[in-house]
Amino acid sequence: MNDTWLRELLAAIDAKDPDGFVSFLTDEAIFRYGSQEPVRGKPAVREYVAGFFGMVEALQHSVLRTWNGKDSLVCQGEVTYTKHGGEKVTVPFTNIFDLEGDKVRDYLIYVDPSPLMG
Repeated sequence: MNDTWLRELLAAIDAKDPDGFVSFLTDEAIFRYGSQEPVRGKPAVREYVAGFFGMVEALQHSVLRTWNGKDSLVCQGEVTYTKHGGEKVTVPFTNIFDLEGDKVRDYLIYVDPSPLMG
């Protein structure tokens, strides 16, 4: 997968655009954020991320490194969450994408979201 694809995916997230986000997924995609239970299927993932987007005022992703495999992509970076009220929290993340063509079949986010709750 190329850098443009990843930038567009992260731009949809940073824009808090659930429809734009799920356009990158297969219909039966599995999405897991941190230690949360996996969410299965585009409609359920859309609902989950829309709810998450409502929990923060803004998000901004910064990619540090990527690794490409035959049908996978790993992305390491930092995400800055702006909480309602303006406080900013930056945490490291790693995303693992299992791909079918140019769509994500499994979207796994490894992040510690506890600073958002504090």
